[in-house]
Amino acid sequence: MRELAAAARSPGKVYFTGGATALLLGFRQQTIGIDLKLDPEPEGAFEAIAALKDRLELNVELASPDDFIPCAADWRERSRHIASVGRVEYFHYDFAMQALAKLERGHTQDLEDVASLLRGGFVSEEELRARFAQIEPGLLRYPAIDASQFRKKLEDFLAQAGSHEPKQK
Repeated sequence: MRELAAAARSPGKVYFTGGATALLLGFRQQTIGIDLKLDPEPEGAFEAIAALKDRLELNVELASPDDFIPCAADWRERSRHIASVGRVEYFHYDFAMQALAKLERGHTQDLEDVASLLRGGFVSEEELRARFAQIEPGLLRYPAIDASQFRKKLEDFLAQAGSHEPKQK
């Protein structure tokens, strides 16, 4: 973050998602790549990313939940601030939208990350349902996604996650 900010020639915002969020929140010890969204893009960010990824032998992709599922209009406001370094601000992309994108994809690591987000209190079952309802009408623009199957993935996951919750006395 420091090196990217040092190379930035204008203000901007960087939103981390996926493995980067899991790593920064302590859910994982490592990640094979850093997924991020630049919005607005700090001038000089791409040059800095190219140099950093080569030097650190790290895969960096411009990828965020809104590349895979409809984005909620308020994703920026719901993204958690991490740090401000120089003229660049760093955020975790909206946790609920990250969780929904991971649930839709459904890989084992994705499901483990969503469970960690729930256990850590970064998202709640109610929030995931509400955010899904918010984006559901926009799923028409994503023909590869079957809305009813996506809803079923969400409900099945939440039912399973709820069965692992400690019982209240």
